[in-house]
Amino acid sequence: MGLTEGRTAHVVTTFAAQRRFRPIVLTSLTTFLGLEPMILGNSIQAKFLVSMAILVGIGTPVSSLVILLLIPAILSMMENFRRPIHKELVCSMHRNSLRASIPATTLSPMDSTDLNTALQRHFGFSEFRRGQEAVVRCLLEGRSALAVFPTGGGKSLCYQLPALLMDGLTLVVSPLIALMKDQVDVMVAKGIAAARLDSTLTGDETVAIYDRLSAGKLKLLYVAPERLANEGFLNRLHSLPLALLAIDEAHCISEWGHNFRPDYLKLAGLAKDLKFPRVLGLTATATPAVSADILRAFDIRADDHTQLSFHRSNLDLHVTPVAADQRNALLLGRLKAAPEQSTIVYVTLQHTAESVATFLQKAGQNARAYHAGLPSEVRADCQESFMSGRTATIVATIAFGMGIDKSDIRAIYHYNLPKSLENFTQEIGRAGRDGKPAVCEMLACGDDLTTLENFAYGDTPTELALRHLVDHLMRQGKEFDVSFYQLSTTNDIRPLVVSTLMTYLELEGVIQATRPFYSEYRVQYLRDLEHLLKGYTPSRQEFLRKIFAQGKKGWSWITLKPANIASQVGEPQENISKAITSLEQAGDLRVKPSGIRQGYRLLRDDIQPRTLADRMLALFQRREQQDINRLHRVVTLAEHPQCLTQFILHYFGEPTQETCGHCSRCEGNPPQGPLPRSKQRPITLEEGEVIQSIIAERLPPLRSARQLTRFLCGLSSPAAARARLSRRDEFALLQDLPFRHVLDYIKSIPQA
Repeated sequence: MGLTEGRTAHVVTTFAAQRRFRPIVLTSLTTFLGLEPMILGNSIQAKFLVSMAILVGIGTPVSSLVILLLIPAILSMMENFRRPIHKELVCSMHRNSLRASIPATTLSPMDSTDLNTALQRHFGFSEFRRGQEAVVRCLLEGRSALAVFPTGGGKSLCYQLPALLMDGLTLVVSPLIALMKDQVDVMVAKGIAAARLDSTLTGDETVAIYDRLSAGKLKLLYVAPERLANEGFLNRLHSLPLALLAIDEAHCISEWGHNFRPDYLKLAGLAKDLKFPRVLGLTATATPAVSADILRAFDIRADDHTQLSFHRSNLDLHVTPVAADQRNALLLGRLKAAPEQSTIVYVTLQHTAESVATFLQKAGQNARAYHAGLPSEVRADCQESFMSGRTATIVATIAFGMGIDKSDIRAIYHYNLPKSLENFTQEIGRAGRDGKPAVCEMLACGDDLTTLENFAYGDTPTELALRHLVDHLMRQGKEFDVSFYQLSTTNDIRPLVVSTLMTYLELEGVIQATRPFYSEYRVQYLRDLEHLLKGYTPSRQEFLRKIFAQGKKGWSWITLKPANIASQVGEPQENISKAITSLEQAGDLRVKPSGIRQGYRLLRDDIQPRTLADRMLALFQRREQQDINRLHRVVTLAEHPQCLTQFILHYFGEPTQETCGHCSRCEGNPPQGPLPRSKQRPITLEEGEVIQSIIAERLPPLRSARQLTRFLCGLSSPAAARARLSRRDEFALLQDLPFRHVLDYIKSIPQA
């Protein structure tokens, strides 16, 4: 008996045992009727069997026997007419019982023919790509896995195919909305029950997806990690049968990774809390240290870590040292030498994308700019134009390329230095996916270090801001809640850094996250109040009336603030929020929540806030240095005298003595010393006077040397943005100078 059949039998048996059904049910339903064709949750027959089990269990021996004798005939009729029977009741019973009663089940062993048949049927592929089958088998056997595949290696299929072969929901966590949309569109076109929940959906679209989720009609659901801070969403997941948690960009959970995200650190605890039977981590860029973090976080065996080689034999890696004022001419020459071939030019800044694209257009090149600052419709048109071949060259920031599945990209140029080797390998991995030769060239200029280093320094909070924030948190009492946005603007620390700080405090055992919740709900009745209240007990009706009576009524919406309502009606705030969420799930309300807050519990109050703040500052400074080190490894690659491919493979844990034979170094082009870099100019007397005048204004957002340095280097901050200081002429006055140089200069001014 396979996975589905075994679960069907288990559910029927469990129903009988829980409701003290007669022994005749257990024998007749499993042997006399047979369960092989049934697919619980999707099969009308299986739902009917569960209903009949209930009737048999409560009936007399004679009535039970009559029902059993009639079941085969009724099943036959149902197969012909496909009439839904007891749909809502049975679906609800199915979800609740399956979630509560069924242990993690593994698929019975499948041979290669079976898996290849499923692969062909669902995705149209005749065989697996390298590494995919091992990961799929691991998941089907009930174990967690880590897949480290280079960009374009086929990571998505590693969870998409198992999701279709297992009972329950596969939840896919991904930080990339565009990638989620593309993958869901492709799967829906193939007839696969997939959906996504993200901020671009309308309220009605979100409700429709929740309805499908509750009815068990989805196999794959894509969400951003932030969705897992939604209390209503987590409550839904707790009531559903879950098969797999797939985590895209899994390197984000590691603070050693190049793109650490605090929300990802919490995924390990969430997987345990929701009792996912298996977890799949997916990434294209993981050093040995990052992989070890992922394995440890999700209890993945070392044997279940599948890593493909980062070596792409069809990619020719080149590094060309070039002065800043010569890059445009060099790039134009490269494009003219291979006209109209699909090319991506990566730059660091949005205005660089615009200026380079304009230069190329004036020179007769078919090029367009792409960056996050463009309207969404312009970005969509730009991407479609490139994918269809109407545009040959895209000049883009790293906002372009995630999820791009274009096989014939023949060249990728890094006009600016990439910020890490992880970013570099991910970006060049988009070239030559058709297996044909492609060129990946870095136009290496040392001037780029200034901008990239300044970004790294700009995220680190000031010592004073950290002390204020930690002291504030330690004075909140045993149970408290915060708004990351408010903490960010009050303390002039970027929201992502605030989130990181809270995560660090959790890891230190100082605080414990309790639950996220919304401070405000805008609700709209989907049916009149009296109709909505029918079916509830009198006491529940009174409770709900009190909630709505406290709301602020608008033209068609009512604004509810749970904290205020709780104090007025004498009920816990959590009960108010749960009542609103419950009515939304029942289809009685349309809800628009806002003002998310995170609850915490203080675990230790024996630590001096200043001591704790100093420890946190040390962690942020270490993170800052790691980012700088990653950047300088790119420079080390650019100046490396031997095989470039060999250098990259060693970095990602693939030591090899073989050279590629076709990179810059292997072709006999050694580096010509350090990268070209313009001579650093001094801060002029006039600029010094401007700085003095800013200091004399004593602007609160610029009160510390580090805050003023950020402003002068063109790095905005929450407090400066709120005061609209980026509109001043002095903003970015010294953006061409290193952050450290400007900071040291300001610290040397006595009154700074």
